[in-house]
Amino acid sequence: MPAVESNMFPLGQKAPSFELVNVVDGKTVRLEDVKSDVATVIMFICNHCPFVKHVQHELVRLANDYQPKGVTFIAINSNDVEKYPEDSPENMKKVAEELGYPFPYLFDETQEVAKAYQAACTPDFYIFDRDLKCVYRGQLDDSRPNNGIPVTGESIRAALDALLNGEPVPEKQKPSIGCSIKWKE
Repeated sequence: MPAVESNMFPLGQKAPSFELVNVVDGKTVRLEDVKSDVATVIMFICNHCPFVKHVQHELVRLANDYQPKGVTFIAINSNDVEKYPEDSPENMKKVAEELGYPFPYLFDETQEVAKAYQAACTPDFYIFDRDLKCVYRGQLDDSRPNNGIPVTGESIRAALDALLNGEPVPEKQKPSIGCSIKWKE
């Protein structure tokens, strides 16, 4: 299956609201209740995608590095779990616990949240400022499975550092590339 690029959600657009269940603890997470006054990172990921598996450890490092600075991280899986049982809520919980995800891992069963964010691939990344306006969307970094470039989170880190330093986030942003969201028929 060919890799898919992100749709590049419009900069400046407000984050669509959502209320989804965190598969790790069973609690409902509402965006407005967990958003940060600094920055909120929303990641569309899943369990089975090789592009996500390639960056999972960096997602944990990234969150551990930036959560103490006031940044909120939220992961969402919107895949069709009937066709991709590896992405089921039970397996999401297992992966989150094995890798020590320091952020909620939410299940978007209806796929309405992915559609609202125009998410196209896993992984797909979005950063919203304190007012929940989009300041970044696109890739984690230039690394891809088998391209030999180390996974550093450089693109996301640069955007977060700019926000934390009160500087504008560079508008030149590269789309993420990964597996397509597995849409229900």
